[in-house]
Amino acid sequence: MRDSLRKKIIEVCDKKVVQKGDNVGLSFYAFFANKNDDSELLMEAATWWILTHKLDHFEKAVKIKDMVKNGQ
Repeated sequence: MRDSLRKKIIEVCDKKVVQKGDNVGLSFYAFFANKNDDSELLMEAATWWILTHKLDHFEKAVKIKDMVKNGQ
């Protein structure tokens, strides 16, 4: 996973946890604007989320942040 995506995921997870608490869930779409302006990056996130880790559509933000920080 490229560094820019890793940083964006951590940033969004931190923001969501501050706004809604430790129990907040999100999907990989949370890391992107409603407009698909970077298909390659979106597919990279989707591949990591769906194919590599077989995650559910919604996962806890704290779980995703920990996975990314631990290099998974």
